[in-house]
Amino acid sequence: MSMDILKIRKDFKMLNHHFMQGHPLIYFDNAATSLKPQCVLDAIQDYYQNYTSNVHRGDYDLSVQADKAYESAREVVADFIHASAKEIVFTSGTTASLNLVAFGYGLTHLSENDEILLNEAEHASNILPWYEVAKKTKAIIKYIPLNQEGKVTKEAFLKTITAHTKIVSLAHISNVLGCQNEVKEIIEEAHQRNIIVVVDGAQSAPHLPINVKELDCDFFAFSGHKMCGPTGIGVLYGKYHLLEETSSTLLGGGMNAKFDECGNILLKKPPFKFEGGTPPIEGAIGLKAAIQYLQKIGMKEIEEYEKSLKQYAIEKLKQLDNVILYNEHTTSGIVTFNIKDVFCQDAGSYFNSKGIAVRSGHHCAKILPYYLKVNGTVRASFYFYNTKEEIDVFVEACKHGGDFLDAFFQ
Repeated sequence: MSMDILKIRKDFKMLNHHFMQGHPLIYFDNAATSLKPQCVLDAIQDYYQNYTSNVHRGDYDLSVQADKAYESAREVVADFIHASAKEIVFTSGTTASLNLVAFGYGLTHLSENDEILLNEAEHASNILPWYEVAKKTKAIIKYIPLNQEGKVTKEAFLKTITAHTKIVSLAHISNVLGCQNEVKEIIEEAHQRNIIVVVDGAQSAPHLPINVKELDCDFFAFSGHKMCGPTGIGVLYGKYHLLEETSSTLLGGGMNAKFDECGNILLKKPPFKFEGGTPPIEGAIGLKAAIQYLQKIGMKEIEEYEKSLKQYAIEKLKQLDNVILYNEHTTSGIVTFNIKDVFCQDAGSYFNSKGIAVRSGHHCAKILPYYLKVNGTVRASFYFYNTKEEIDVFVEACKHGGDFLDAFFQ
């Protein structure tokens, strides 16, 4: 299936009617969050206008309709990653999903001197929860060394593990360098040693086909807002027997079967025992619409198109002598760079003055700059609605990046 990019772009109002600093918007911050197509906005509005009600509580028609819509979203998510609906937990985002694994599973399954394996390229959401768990359990944090491309390889993993290694938690794709780590190979080796593998899929689920059964990961986390869905909705996939072993970290209505005055609590079965309180109903409904939209285009088509954008951008940028590239050999739609002699945040302001939205700084991966030996970078991240024509405008802006002070004195 060939992608009709011009037709796709019509689905995103911000790409057609939004100006920034007097220039048509070029949105290259998709690794942070994506734009939302009209069908997602319509699905959310439909819920709020026509059948607003709570789920799993009411015996009236509106509530039953909301129940069906919410659980239908769970089915769609499960199909999207090749899982079972009972293995899909709705959360507020990848951060909440990873925290649930760390505090719901890690806290109860780790002991003194057990090892948790991370790496220096991880997002804060996949490091800070494990720091806290290590403090509470007296477990040890170890880091898998990165190779020259910033990737986590099976070879490095095997050199780092010991008989004490219990959990490895790593990104499928780095949010800074765009490296696709050797996750499947690491999982195969880990499971031979009874090591649990947690995968942060925030940068992979929006961009390529995901099959958690083929990966054989134990947990997989991702967010709706990075894949054309609304903010405030995320997903945690877990193998069902592991979800049964995982403790609920959010207690309240909806997640218990019963409790009494003596403090006895009977929790519901997964996934419902993790969804205390009123869940993000409109978020789940919006995420369902977003996934169906992506599936209509085709995840493999999206992956290949983004690769072509990345390759095109790298070829153009390599011709400029004032651009420093940090990830030219990775294939995901992330370009990480600096303009020579320009601080990354100043460069961000300069691109803003040209109508180009990029991200500047540490990108929530605050250990990685020590590996890169830089004090921050600029990140341009593409999605399937971006074009080579936009990249041409971006490259032209890069040529004159040394004129960044103009952004402050126009």
